[in-house]
Amino acid sequence: MEEVEEGYTSSTPTSTLTWISWFCSLPGHEYFSEVAEDFIEDDFNLTGLNTMVPFWKEAMEMVLDVEPDEDSSRIPDVSIVEASAELLYGLVHQRYILTRAGLQSMVEKYESAAFGICPRVYCVGCNVVPCGRSDLPGIDTVKLYCPNCNDIYAPPSSRFQGVDGAFFGTTFAHLFFQTYRELAPAPFYKLSLSADSSLSPGRSPLSDSGNSTSRPSPFVNPNPHGGQKRPEGRVYSPRVYGFKVSEQAKSGPRMQWLRLRPQSPDELDLVDWRGRWIDDEYDDVDEVDEEDRRMEDFDPVIHRGQDAADGEEEEEEEEEEEEEGDEEGGRRHQARGEQSVDLMPPATPIHLPSSARTSPTSDPTRLQENFNHAAARSSVPTGRVRVVRQY
Repeated sequence: MEEVEEGYTSSTPTSTLTWISWFCSLPGHEYFSEVAEDFIEDDFNLTGLNTMVPFWKEAMEMVLDVEPDEDSSRIPDVSIVEASAELLYGLVHQRYILTRAGLQSMVEKYESAAFGICPRVYCVGCNVVPCGRSDLPGIDTVKLYCPNCNDIYAPPSSRFQGVDGAFFGTTFAHLFFQTYRELAPAPFYKLSLSADSSLSPGRSPLSDSGNSTSRPSPFVNPNPHGGQKRPEGRVYSPRVYGFKVSEQAKSGPRMQWLRLRPQSPDELDLVDWRGRWIDDEYDDVDEVDEEDRRMEDFDPVIHRGQDAADGEEEEEEEEEEEEEGDEEGGRRHQARGEQSVDLMPPATPIHLPSSARTSPTSDPTRLQENFNHAAARSSVPTGRVRVVRQY
């Protein structure tokens, strides 16, 4: 037997099997692809990972099967280094599967259905790819993305619950089908003879027709930028004694619009910006009106009109306040004038004629006549009264 050197030992059972191959062969790690060592040795591909992985140097040595240094004896437990090596490899794996070589290695797994199939019945066994809900580790486990229904599902086996979703990231699944469009279903649903025929009670929902020898016509997508595979656009509708269950019922369909696909690209022009048919009438008219009224608050033109109306009301209020103040002031001055001079008119708001305003030093007799004439006119109600102070 070979002597084991001091320090922590490698987890590889034999010298011919590398740590990367051993790690990918563990139960529950079937989704992983073997990352090339040249990719790991490139410092550019490891940017920012040294702050996320504890015991960075020791974990890198374990992943690359490098002999440890003499100071490795300071590590208290080998399991700490193994956990750091697993975290390091997972984060590097997230970046590797976004490269050309990584995507090609995942294509081979996808075509062989190594990731499994969609659990939805009407997706008819569409292959899925692994994905994550976050790019940061420790948030959620790995999920499976279906390109036909555009939804994610939990893996069928519990052994994948220990795999972090950050090891696959949020970008890989969508970049995968953007790169290989021939593997993605088309964005619309093209009807076929087999899809038009309704399923009988004794027929399996996975078979389009009772005759197993019938083959669907070849599918050709007129849009070269979309998926090139025949989509499965059938949607399950709950029924009671043959009648469809209303969406407002407790057992009615929920979020059914997520599964709908247009039958042709021309139908995309028949819906509005909300995804609803333009010719159909909806019951939520009041809701739309309420939203429109809320949007009026952000209209600068209407704001200017409201500001102008508010300004006019404020001016009228100020004028009324000034008139009340002037009336009180006129009464006070008139009371003082009655004590000193007998020529002052009674305490009644009056309009002075223009001759009296322009010639304050005129004849006292004529001034008295003007006051009497103005007092007589003021007794008739004539709307708004303007008070002029006379000293």
